[in-house]
Amino acid sequence: MIEGLQYNWDEMPFENVGAGIERQMIVGERMMICRLRFAPLTVTPAHEHPHEQMTIIEKGRVRFTLGEEQKIFGPGDVLHFPSNFWHGATMLEEEVILIDIFSPIREDFLD
Repeated sequence: MIEGLQYNWDEMPFENVGAGIERQMIVGERMMICRLRFAPLTVTPAHEHPHEQMTIIEKGRVRFTLGEEQKIFGPGDVLHFPSNFWHGATMLEEEVILIDIFSPIREDFLD
C-alpha cells in the first residue's frame, strides 16, 4: 500500500496571482487542488479550459456565470464544470474562499 501525504492549509503559503486573488496549491500526479482567497468584488472573467473542474465555496457568496446563465452560490455549494464549459465568477461584498479541484493538472498554474 502506498502511503499518502498530509497537508494543512494553515501551514501553506499563499501566492499572489492577481489583483485581489491569492492561491495555495497541492499538486498530485493527475489532479490538483487550489485554495483561493478573493477580495470582495473581485471578478474572474468568463473562460473555458480543457480541464474538468469542481469548485467548493468555503466562505462568502459568489455570482457564477454558467454558460449563458448567472446564479449566486454560497458556503457548502459545490459546482462541477466539465471540460470546456464556459464559466466565470464575481465575488460579492465579502471575502470569498473557494476550493478548486482540477483534472488533469493545470500546467499553466505551475509556472
